[in-house]
Amino acid sequence: MAKIEIDGPCFEDFTIGQQFSAPSVTLTDGYAALYQAVTADRMRLPLDHHLSRQITGNDAPVAHPHLVINVVNGQTTYPSQHVKGNLFYRGLILRKPVYLGDTLSTTTKVVGLKQNRPKPGRAATGMVALEMVTTDQDNDVVMQYWRCPMIACRDPEATTGHDDDFATIGAEITENDMHKALPTNWNLAPLESKVTGLKPIQLEVGDEVSIVPRDTITCAPELVRLTLNLAYTHTDATKSYFGKRLVYGGHTISLALAQVTRAVPSMITVVGWSGCDHTGPVVEEDLIRTQFKVIDKRAVAIGGELVDLHVESFAARAEDGTEDLKEQKVLDWRLTMWAA
Repeated sequence: MAKIEIDGPCFEDFTIGQQFSAPSVTLTDGYAALYQAVTADRMRLPLDHHLSRQITGNDAPVAHPHLVINVVNGQTTYPSQHVKGNLFYRGLILRKPVYLGDTLSTTTKVVGLKQNRPKPGRAATGMVALEMVTTDQDNDVVMQYWRCPMIACRDPEATTGHDDDFATIGAEITENDMHKALPTNWNLAPLESKVTGLKPIQLEVGDEVSIVPRDTITCAPELVRLTLNLAYTHTDATKSYFGKRLVYGGHTISLALAQVTRAVPSMITVVGWSGCDHTGPVVEEDLIRTQFKVIDKRAVAIGGELVDLHVESFAARAEDGTEDLKEQKVLDWRLTMWAA
């Protein structure tokens, strides 16, 4: 009779080239509804199935791009169960549209290891660079990207010697990559006729936009469970260095995007992230506010524009019960969207 303990890997357990798999996930109406309940995102194609069919010519509705990203992130979390925080994402691009009914499979590979410098009174940790490749049921690549969780060491005094250069981790997204990711057979005309009422702002390079309404982080563990995210710190406060359950980073990013869509009602989809850094912790009930700057925009042959945004989000914590809340920057995000 054996006694077996199920636990995630610690930093000492990782080796370069090591690979991890996860259950494949079929995206359904249920996934879409729960994601919408958590984020209140106003991107039109995932909300309006008739519009989606008119534009794409596909009977299956388009899946929200960040529902896809969150599910994929969850599939990558076996190696990061002991995560203290996810430090960055790089080179994330949605290489083809994903529709409800598609099945996503993700493989995660260790491509870099770097132990953090020891600090008095703090247990040893290290950074693990992970490369993810996601395919659909036709074995077409849907996403490839890199992220970097900080992982606890099993031995609080560990010295592993790992010191890889993380500056070279992750491929940059090229203009050609983004254009190749855009579908060539979509008809954008129906979307243009939908954006009525108050005239949306016409964004120009250099414009700075602040979305005034804030949103409260709720249902954080539910989004974690929906996406098969195994990181302990999101569901068990005793595993968090902050003493509270940390909110999964993709939750903060998705709320930020939902706020951006208020300013850009003609957004068709998110094409990719050139970079995304979590600059501070977020816990449940934090108030999230977002602002962005237009970095670049250019027309594309099939219609619409690719628009580069630098997005920053801030969290305010109502710890003292007063209205005078102090904000902390928690997200520094560089994304490219496709807008009509």
